[in-house]
Amino acid sequence: MARRLRIIIIGGGIGGLAAARALALRGHEVEIHERASQLGEVGAGLQLGPNAVKALYALGLRSEVDRLCCAPESNVMLNWADGAVMHIEPFQDSFTQYGAPYLTAHRADLHGILMNAVVQNSIHLNRRCLSVESNAKNAIARFADGWQAEGDVVIGADGIHSAVRETLWGKDQPRYTHYLGWRGILPMEQALAAMGDNAKAAMHRKDVVLWRSPAGTALFYPLRAGELLNVFAGKYTDEWAEESWTVPSTHDEMIDSFEGWHPTILRALGEVREVFKWAFFDREPLTRWTQGRVSLLGDAAHPMMPTLAQGAGITIEDAFVLARCLDAQPENPAAALMAYEAERLGRASKVQIMARLQFEDNRKVPRPPPQSKTWIYEHDVTAA
Repeated sequence: MARRLRIIIIGGGIGGLAAARALALRGHEVEIHERASQLGEVGAGLQLGPNAVKALYALGLRSEVDRLCCAPESNVMLNWADGAVMHIEPFQDSFTQYGAPYLTAHRADLHGILMNAVVQNSIHLNRRCLSVESNAKNAIARFADGWQAEGDVVIGADGIHSAVRETLWGKDQPRYTHYLGWRGILPMEQALAAMGDNAKAAMHRKDVVLWRSPAGTALFYPLRAGELLNVFAGKYTDEWAEESWTVPSTHDEMIDSFEGWHPTILRALGEVREVFKWAFFDREPLTRWTQGRVSLLGDAAHPMMPTLAQGAGITIEDAFVLARCLDAQPENPAAALMAYEAERLGRASKVQIMARLQFEDNRKVPRPPPQSKTWIYEHDVTAA
């Protein structure tokens, strides 16, 4: 019988929970330590490419994922001023081509699916990690409340400001991209009624719709089986902003930032009342994720721009591969983590860099053609 490992995961977000689910399915013991006082996700949408959906299905979550997510028909790019169609990428043949659909999800819904799939008493809240260490026999995480957790492995899934990353590789600062966004979620019927009776408004029910300007973007797509509409609008700016999903803003600040944009966009933004702004940060790719019995996962390892819609997807891939590698070499966890790094670092870094390049291309006039995502979507971590 294979050895059962004890895994300490720092961070209870999508990456930490996905890793916990993947490891538990293989019989390992998992502890999740989360700094927040309650476990949950902010109200925002995310997109899941077929590469991510394949991994979620393999984690036994297909019925819940299909029930709560949407499968948009197309990715449509429109001109910010007149609504002219600039580019259409169909999604409807995604299952045939890649083995899984392209989905959109409410971030809180996906987080809830994963949270319900792990053992609830394995989650420990109010645990702010200060440092980690590793030796020949175990790995140790220390917390601000004085608690100490020991296991065979420690995994840092603690986000872009990861304490685990800082312990391993030293302190550095994320790169501010001078892009600032506003987000909200609306009932679909309310949003469509506000946007008016025209062909472009109808597309918001079934598509991922991106309105592009050299000054920024607006993005709309369905959530929760089409009941909700995710609303995002972002602009390039010289002003400084803090990295957070939950910085309060005002309705006037948001609307004024998009003066002169297409009326459909402004009518949709006009319906959003609980307004938050979100500053975009990323980091340079790391050359190493692993030190001894400690490694990184998700945004702790590869925070990226959302322009390829792969932040969550690459993180979910990480989780699946981590569990597979540890299960393959339970007698040598340090070697298992190096195998995990060897499989994941190159791919994650490539997506990280390509997302930044796409972000930079989006501002160019004329805009270069969008990057092909086939190489991302066709990847299948479950087939290795």
